[in-house]
Amino acid sequence: MTLSSCRPSRFVGGPGISVSFEFFPPKTAEMDVQLWDSITRLAPLRPAFVSVTYGAGGSTRERTHAIVKRIVEETALKPAAHLTCVAATREEIDEVIGAYWAAGVRHIVALRGDPPAGPGTAYAPHPGGYAHSTDLVAGIKRIADFEVSVSAYPEKHPESASIEADLDVLKAKVEAGASRAISQFFFDNAHFLRYRDRVAARGLHIPIVPGILPVMNFKQAKSFAERCGTEVPSWMARRFEGLDNDPRTRELIAAAVAAEQVLDLVDHGVTEFHFYTMNRADLVYAICHLLGLRPVSAQAAA
Repeated sequence: MTLSSCRPSRFVGGPGISVSFEFFPPKTAEMDVQLWDSITRLAPLRPAFVSVTYGAGGSTRERTHAIVKRIVEETALKPAAHLTCVAATREEIDEVIGAYWAAGVRHIVALRGDPPAGPGTAYAPHPGGYAHSTDLVAGIKRIADFEVSVSAYPEKHPESASIEADLDVLKAKVEAGASRAISQFFFDNAHFLRYRDRVAARGLHIPIVPGILPVMNFKQAKSFAERCGTEVPSWMARRFEGLDNDPRTRELIAAAVAAEQVLDLVDHGVTEFHFYTMNRADLVYAICHLLGLRPVSAQAAA
């Protein structure tokens, strides 16, 4: 991102902008309240869909399914359930896919998943499972006509030899039936824009949706980024410097950084955004407001 992104954006309104939100299954009753408070606050912005993550090794399978089912039954939102290849046989995963379809879910985010031993360890497919995300996409489409989203890596997957190798994998996932790619989060827009151009040059004509991670805690975000192979620009570190014990100012800086990022992407023709909410609504809501989105009730009253 350059200083040009600090200028007022040419973007002036919400029509044509599409957003989606990602949530994760809570571990405690207090976190459960926070999750549903966040869903309730963001729902009036009419996201294209909301996704619910799937813990490492399928550790949150039942909680993910319960949240997705509740979203179907109690809201007007369109849920997308995350599904991974790890720690399960094909039969077990196929059963989950069938259960989602029976519950009214029509969208799955298909991922290989992290190694069961954790990030940084070697990935080994389950002997009786889907080996990779491409196989999982094909398996999902074989069972039912789900919309399938997959992952994309503007700075390449940490285990990949190159961006070109990543593009080979993305091409295979599209050929297997994927209709959208959601990117790993990034902080330097140049990485995403170059990646988008490379995808187009490969003749892949599916939406490449930028994954946006509003930074609530810079130290945690930096540590997470290092594990994911995401660059943290020096300018970003300077923005948060000296704010470890000043959460109020840190929150204001976080809003400014995220706003600059999304408005710069809009200036480069991006119209779809996927927000990693971390089950917190306020910062994401504010960014969506800057994108011109307004709650349904406010629009109806106008």
